[in-house]
Amino acid sequence: MVNKNLFERLSALGFPLFETEQTRDANATLADVVKSKDLRLWEGFPVLLDSSAKKGTFNYDMVKEYLKKPVHKSYLASLMVMSLALYKVLNLKFSWADRFYKSLPGDRKKEFTNFLERLEKDEDLVVANHVMSSQRLKSTFNNYFGLAQSKLMDLLSIKEEFDLEYSLSQVFSPKQKELFLKKLRREKLTKTEKEYFSRVVKKKVLALANPELHRLSQKLLE
Repeated sequence: MVNKNLFERLSALGFPLFETEQTRDANATLADVVKSKDLRLWEGFPVLLDSSAKKGTFNYDMVKEYLKKPVHKSYLASLMVMSLALYKVLNLKFSWADRFYKSLPGDRKKEFTNFLERLEKDEDLVVANHVMSSQRLKSTFNNYFGLAQSKLMDLLSIKEEFDLEYSLSQVFSPKQKELFLKKLRREKLTKTEKEYFSRVVKKKVLALANPELHRLSQKLLE
């Protein structure tokens, strides 16, 4: 049975079965996942591996050091190979994964080929004598990957919004910026707002839209 402490550490690697703010040692957590033999966690191993590798905290040799039993080290090797095969099927390329694959002995490369073929056919895998579903592996990783991409897009969107707000503030007064955005969103302006926009704001907009002014501004910033 997997203890709660392990579940708490998993969230630090991007697999939040339980929410936590604590930062844990990634390699020790990966080792505990390997030793758990819990298929739910093994299905999430590619997620944890990808997350820790992106954070620069993954070290294969260190994970092995936490695994004292040869059988656990064998489990780790199989889970690593399974993860590489999954990345391959999902068309994900990681430089560290390529380097790890090249270091594999012949029998592990054969295992990789077997996993790859079964994943492509959506057939069950036998990972360290445990049957695992290809579809569940793909679904678990895609859910995580989709969430990560969504968070990234949200972050970029927020950054772009702040950048725009800052730039507008350098050119327009608060009232002028408000009218600029209302006009952009095609919101209805009052008669007074229309007159002010036409008399003041529009002149600034025309200046900003002037391609020659834009070119000169870019030149000054070089």
